[in-house]
Amino acid sequence: MDTDYPQLELDRQLCLPLYAASRAVTRRYTELLAEVGLTYPQYLCLLGLWDADGPLTVGDLGTRLHLDSGTLTPLLKRMESMGLVTRTRDVVDERRVLVSVTAAGRALRDRVADVPTRLVAGMGMSEADGHALRRLLDQLLEQLEPGRTRR
Repeated sequence: MDTDYPQLELDRQLCLPLYAASRAVTRRYTELLAEVGLTYPQYLCLLGLWDADGPLTVGDLGTRLHLDSGTLTPLLKRMESMGLVTRTRDVVDERRVLVSVTAAGRALRDRVADVPTRLVAGMGMSEADGHALRRLLDQLLEQLEPGRTRR
């Protein structure tokens, strides 16, 4: 083993467990959401829209989800074709597209309400540990992407 660069040892890296954990959590969400016919990105979009006070612009939704509009637009088009959301031009500023949840999209809330509980139950983590991890990840994101808010 080359000890000239101990900072490059795989077991010292933060990136690997973050990457592996993210992939594992995403896989688990994918399994749970398949039961209702949603993909993980579609679920995230719905979560972002469900707790908004009204329609969101594509840009605002992208900010909440840490996604750019180039990634989000094809996803929203597919969700619109599925009848889950509508996209309309803002009457005040036609450059902006507003995204709203349809009745069918709202109805999915009941069907996925247990997904977070089922996910955490399978992680072997207490609710307090989950909240603590969320706080740490929020702090990390704020440092890496200053000014990007969840709301």
